[in-house]
Amino acid sequence: MFGKRADGRRIRNVNPFFIVIPHIMKRRSDAQVFYSHEIPLAPLDEYIAKKEAEGIKMTYMSIIYSSLIRIIAEKPLLNRFVMNGKVYARNDITVSLVIKKGMNETADETSLKLHFNGTENIFDIRNVLEKVIVENKDISAENNTDKLAKTLAYIPNWLIKFVVNTLMFLDKHDLMPKAVINASPFHTSAFLTNVGSLGIDSIYHHLYDFGTTGVFLAMGKKKKSFISVDDSLKEEKSLSLRWVLDERICDGYYYASALKSFTKYMKKPELLETNIEPVRDVK
Repeated sequence: MFGKRADGRRIRNVNPFFIVIPHIMKRRSDAQVFYSHEIPLAPLDEYIAKKEAEGIKMTYMSIIYSSLIRIIAEKPLLNRFVMNGKVYARNDITVSLVIKKGMNETADETSLKLHFNGTENIFDIRNVLEKVIVENKDISAENNTDKLAKTLAYIPNWLIKFVVNTLMFLDKHDLMPKAVINASPFHTSAFLTNVGSLGIDSIYHHLYDFGTTGVFLAMGKKKKSFISVDDSLKEEKSLSLRWVLDERICDGYYYASALKSFTKYMKKPELLETNIEPVRDVK
């Protein structure tokens, strides 16, 4: 039925501005806003060392991935998406991640999409994340995304174009099959990429017009940067984070509040150790 999607529900009680703006900026790539900040690594390193002494392995990725899920649970408008000029709220929290099966130019890449309900603590998330990464780094491993991509690769180029256009039409009219949504890394709350593992600094990654992703976060390599501390500049080991956001799902104040919360968790990851009750979006 039109207006009934497998991955979300229509939100009708929205500010009039957010009713109009999707018809002005019709594509996700029209509505991109960019933000970058430097994260001091001292608090993360201290936390990782503390957990290691307790026999618990933590990484920058574990903390950043968990912080991303936490702010989406606390700020439900981040978990909205626009399709065909209408605003929807997702049914759950999903974060997609691209991993490379080997650190060389010929190694394959694969995309992962993990599902959460927002109540999870950092240990819950770390356990799921580490398990799935290990499983999918196996050369012979194939997830649903890999299978979908291989199926499309076997058909002629002109037919791929027809299939993709058909899928986009179905998505636009709320008829996309649930199996395709589940396999698609582009139908997700947020996308996270760790380009630091490739030895480069963070990038601004575009939002995809295919799918529903409204948040893209890229983390870069470790480096030394001058960071403002108590109104003075101090050189510290840091990590660059760059965000690309869909401005059609919430206003600047809301985004700023969410990013401040994210920074809070970067300064004190211990706050992520408790389970929470996620905030419910409006009807």
